[in-house]
Amino acid sequence: MSIRYMRASLLATILFSPCWESLAQAAPVEVPQAVRDAEEKRIEVMKEVAPSVVAIFSVGGGGGGSGVLIDADGFAVTNFHVVQGQGGFLKCGLNDGKIYDAVLVGIDPTGDVAVIQLLGRKDFPHARIGDSDEVRMGDTTFAMGNPFLLATDFQPTVTYGMVSGVHRYQYPAGTFLEYTDCLQVDASINPGNSGGPLFNMQGELIGINGRISVEKRGRVNVGAGYAISINQVMHFLDHLKSGRVVDHATLGATVSGTADGTVVIDRILESSEAYRRGLRRDDEIITFAGRPIRSVNQFKNILGIYPKGWVVPISFRRDGQRHDIQVRLMGLHRRAELAGGSEEGGDPEGPPEKKPGDDPQDPESPGPHKQAAKPEIPEQYAEMYEDRPEFANYYFNAQAQARLFKGIAAWGNFAEQPVGWSITGKLNETTPVQIRMLPEALAGRFGEQFAVQELKNDFADLPAGSGGFLAALEQLKHLLADPKDYFTECYYLGSEPSLETGDRVDVLITTRSLVTSRWYFKRDSGELLGFDTSLAEDVDPCEIRFGELVSLGPVRFPQTMTIRYGDKPFGVLSIESLQFFAAPAPGGKNP
Repeated sequence: MSIRYMRASLLATILFSPCWESLAQAAPVEVPQAVRDAEEKRIEVMKEVAPSVVAIFSVGGGGGGSGVLIDADGFAVTNFHVVQGQGGFLKCGLNDGKIYDAVLVGIDPTGDVAVIQLLGRKDFPHARIGDSDEVRMGDTTFAMGNPFLLATDFQPTVTYGMVSGVHRYQYPAGTFLEYTDCLQVDASINPGNSGGPLFNMQGELIGINGRISVEKRGRVNVGAGYAISINQVMHFLDHLKSGRVVDHATLGATVSGTADGTVVIDRILESSEAYRRGLRRDDEIITFAGRPIRSVNQFKNILGIYPKGWVVPISFRRDGQRHDIQVRLMGLHRRAELAGGSEEGGDPEGPPEKKPGDDPQDPESPGPHKQAAKPEIPEQYAEMYEDRPEFANYYFNAQAQARLFKGIAAWGNFAEQPVGWSITGKLNETTPVQIRMLPEALAGRFGEQFAVQELKNDFADLPAGSGGFLAALEQLKHLLADPKDYFTECYYLGSEPSLETGDRVDVLITTRSLVTSRWYFKRDSGELLGFDTSLAEDVDPCEIRFGELVSLGPVRFPQTMTIRYGDKPFGVLSIESLQFFAAPAPGGKNP
């Protein structure tokens, strides 16, 4: 007797049995009201957030991905690999059935994140930002997007599931791509979902979908999808809105696990700030950025969510004694490497057998013939894209710089003043200070200590132990009087937490030869709060924080300057006078 015949006989017996007949005639099961209420709530939440979901179309219309709006001005987050190679402008659809022009803003090739801005409105629907650190394994979640380009009417596809894991680490794919501290979900994520939102059941955005685990026969989800945590995205958001190709951070050290379960420093660069703060080989890492470290994977996870240049607290143990330090993180890549890497990239969906572009049916891989297509540039928005090395779109950086320089204007018009400066005051209320600043040299008297810096020479740590206070004042002078002529580089970096308050501050970067300065601005008012000046890349900066601005003759100037070098205070300079004078002719005498 064949197996097929046996199966058919068994099925017939079941269907014609009295039990089956009575089951078919049974009264319908009453669905509990709580179940129906939960279903209705779920439907309402999904309906509420759907307008924020973006369908992104590649050049030529043969592929695409997804994104999510995060503010009313049209800024949206997506994956880097969705916009890679698409040029400065894209076409995007929302569930109102309309197609919108969009412009590329900034990219993060390492973290696989990009920001674009949809154009044509100032009242875009947008998602509410959640807290991915509050997400727990087992939480219910849902993903939205445009898998396989199914949403021809721009109504997003929704898939429902739960959080399978948190703080997952996905090893780099290709040259740069690395998913750290990400969320693992079983909600179906397929090609085309990339860049789309992952929501919790309160309708809050908790992640950006990007990667999937796939079966060997093709790029089909097998129940393991990965989303970039929204907290990581928010750390980088202002950096991305700066129009730059942004970099991730490194400690300047590697770690390894021990047999007793601790994580210790394996190797460390002597040029790193971590080394200057006292971290050494074999030190045990207790916490990093406020989170306990129990494995190498955990360390990589936490390190990967921070941009280059952020300061984080680190606790370590040596010989049984705990030490607490603050360290500014180094860049993960060299600048030239990062700029070149923005054009690279592996396959962000996992390790398929084919390379992106090999399969013309793959909606996320534009393929060589699509890459060759020229993006359409909307005439009314053409000025919103400016191609420049190391920037994804310099236009947005120029806009941010203009906003910050409005804050500097509150100091007065220094450009109209004579080039010579004379500053008098007291250091720590007792030590008299006199500083003269000329085009050829800077001279300072700090009590009985004299310091002279000839400007034809490299800047030095003068006065000694300040980290280069005279050099820092020279940078301030030119920022106020002639920044475009003096600095070889000037750009908006993004925002980072203030060392003093923890509040976010906007950061402007300027360079002159080897000297780099970081200028800190209050985000809501544009007030210039202070700056750090480093005489070289691998030395501690002279840190200066301003007191209240007061009127000193034709301009306004800080009443006090608090000066630090490394982890030690140098002093508080109280400014008594600022005078301007014409510089003498070459070979002449000072007035």
